[in-house]
Amino acid sequence: MIKLCVFDFDSTIMDGETIDILAAANNASDEVASITKRSMNGELDFFESLTARVKFLKGMPLSKVDEICKNLPIMPGASELIAALKQKGVKVVVFSGGFHIATDKMQEKLKFDANFANILHHKDGILTGEVGGEMMFGSSKGEMIDRLKGLLNLDKREIMCVGDGANDVSMFRKCDLKIAFCAKEILKKEATHCVDVKDLREILNFIR
Repeated sequence: MIKLCVFDFDSTIMDGETIDILAAANNASDEVASITKRSMNGELDFFESLTARVKFLKGMPLSKVDEICKNLPIMPGASELIAALKQKGVKVVVFSGGFHIATDKMQEKLKFDANFANILHHKDGILTGEVGGEMMFGSSKGEMIDRLKGLLNLDKREIMCVGDGANDVSMFRKCDLKIAFCAKEILKKEATHCVDVKDLREILNFIR
């Protein structure tokens, strides 16, 4: 029986990539989107790709970032799936290689139980182009699953993970039910189930 469900954020709970949306608002769309695509396909080291992309956000007003993150598009079916999981007594947690400024706002809307992400550094209300936090490396999600397993006294049979890209591989290897959602081929190879329809409610079919 599933007791914990861990979701990736970008292109899973949120319909798009937060860093690409922010970069577009800072006139760096093409450069950042290209790095994001290669990173999610597993062609680049996640830490190096993240820090390289965040540099393109330097000089952006924090107030502008905040406003954009208030209005990020929600993936179809996200609200219904999370509500259904919580009704079953499942803890719902979101991991993001992106940023708390986005995941915290989405948590207010969708009411998942917790989220782990990174912090965009800023000074005097302006982004510095630097980042730090809990989800900086390709291995971070897997390591956080281990911590949650210990805290909640769970084994891998009681955990479901849902994601779409290469930096979700480490968490997929820590659970038995792993769902690749509209995912890159590198993650589909690690999955027990694949959903290629852009509607998270499809996942309800796999929950026992």
